[in-house]
Amino acid sequence: MRRKLLIAALMLDLVIGDPPNRWHPVAWMGSVIYRLRKQAPEQGKFIYGGMIAWGGGLIVWGLAWSILRLTNRLPAPLNWLVRAWLLKTPISLHGLNNAAHEVETALWEDDLTEARRLLSWHLVSRDTSQLDASQVAAAAIESVAENTSDGIIASLFWYGVGGVPAALTYRYLQTCDSILGYRDAEREWLGKISARTDDLLNLIPARVTALCIVMLRPRGWHVWRRDAHLTASPNAGHPMSAMAGAFDVELEKVNHYRLNPGARAPKTDDVRHARRLMFGAVGLFIMALIVTLRER
Repeated sequence: MRRKLLIAALMLDLVIGDPPNRWHPVAWMGSVIYRLRKQAPEQGKFIYGGMIAWGGGLIVWGLAWSILRLTNRLPAPLNWLVRAWLLKTPISLHGLNNAAHEVETALWEDDLTEARRLLSWHLVSRDTSQLDASQVAAAAIESVAENTSDGIIASLFWYGVGGVPAALTYRYLQTCDSILGYRDAEREWLGKISARTDDLLNLIPARVTALCIVMLRPRGWHVWRRDAHLTASPNAGHPMSAMAGAFDVELEKVNHYRLNPGARAPKTDDVRHARRLMFGAVGLFIMALIVTLRER
């Protein structure tokens, strides 16, 4: 049953994609977290942020478990559809592919302004206003690599560990980190627990993602082993360095890191190759997961 549910959720994601934000549970999570952030006290931000992360995670787990219990009362195939939809929501394969493809298309059309806008809107939080075409392509490749882990494989990994509640709870905690996990004056302590929890939850998925990449593109192995530690994040450098090595390109975030330094600058076509490699890596992980899943 768990294998069939996994396949059904993936088919929903690939065929339908993400619903509008007003109907998307992950968007609801983000909205709640953002509102709680705005209500943070001046004192005790560390504890308050921990309550947002861990307290909210427990609530998400409980809600998901309760909904699954309620679906047992629904007739087939409606109960299956609800379960598959719940599992589909933390998976963003369709959305990530579309976002990267939009940036790629703008680059092919020599519309650098639009490519920068789409990159900033969909994929990265950095300032994109001064990036040239190669830097836009590099940032898109980096985002595809990192989000293959954070947005897809990690959710599937935690589904394998603890079912739908674990996948949704992971996605909630990852969303906490994406909103709170910054080292600015407001969020340095508010997001500390979210950031460390996200680091822990992605420890295995990031390395598994990199391994899937290098299994498909073995020349990425050397760069992965050499450069994975060069990013501030203990996890992001793994899939990104593996992707850099896979295409023998240099991926740089100015003043932060350079992966595979000295290699050629990325081109627009490399974004397309990165998207294809993303599907290959996810497919490889899904096959392994299907084999290892215990039915219950």
